[in-house]
Amino acid sequence: VFTSHIDAGGYGDINMSEHQLAGLFSLKGKTALITGSTRGIGFALARGLGQAGARVLINGRAADTVQAVVDELNSQSIVAMALIADVTKQEDITAQINDYEATTGPIDILVNNAGMQHRQPLEHFDAEIFDQMVAVNLKAAFYTAKALSHYMIARQHGRIINIASVMSLLARPGIAPYTATKGAIANLTKGMAADWAGYGLNCNAIAPGYFKTELNAALIADQQFTAWLKERTPAGRWGDVSDLVGTVVYLAAPASSFVNGQIIYVDGGLTATV
Repeated sequence: VFTSHIDAGGYGDINMSEHQLAGLFSLKGKTALITGSTRGIGFALARGLGQAGARVLINGRAADTVQAVVDELNSQSIVAMALIADVTKQEDITAQINDYEATTGPIDILVNNAGMQHRQPLEHFDAEIFDQMVAVNLKAAFYTAKALSHYMIARQHGRIINIASVMSLLARPGIAPYTATKGAIANLTKGMAADWAGYGLNCNAIAPGYFKTELNAALIADQQFTAWLKERTPAGRWGDVSDLVGTVVYLAAPASSFVNGQIIYVDGGLTATV
């Protein structure tokens, strides 16, 4: 038995069994939609949520790619289904969410993970790519959360987890538009909490540091950058996508019931040091 004595202003001891403690992090019976979840961070988060007991909805635009991921997760005893939609198109993602809610069941957890990167000096940055980046990194999160919020508000419960970045707080040359979108995601998260916490929704963000993903392939191949990163990051290494799983499960689970509007930096200490 896990026993904790907490000075809670006269409310006395809090005793919690191992079963109750495990329940704080269980997602059994819940359904999670993870946007952009066919690879990289999105796939790792989907698998982690599935391993914690959730049914996971794999999202992408290409049906064959999505189905391959669903089959892979099902082969690992994770309950996975496809939710094929272009999250940059409000009508598309809204229709798919409405259909799932009407025919299959509630979506309890949303992870807004879909994102893109493009590196180019700001003075030469292509306006079309800028618009595309805003659509993928920012508008998609708004469209998807808005569509689901009506159902979550009606149920007086829901978890929304946005994927921000250390670039929500910092900047580097050549990625100013990405930095702008991730800064906006951080503040959109706070706005979601301000509007929806009173309806029982918990809205938070995870801000990864530098992780070994397809999005960072060019940086990973750059030995000079890797050397700089290891020196700059107190943990002394690139992040692995598995490092994010504990945080997403925590934010999706009952353990975080009074956590709202927070940006949690999972970055090996990078943003904590100068």
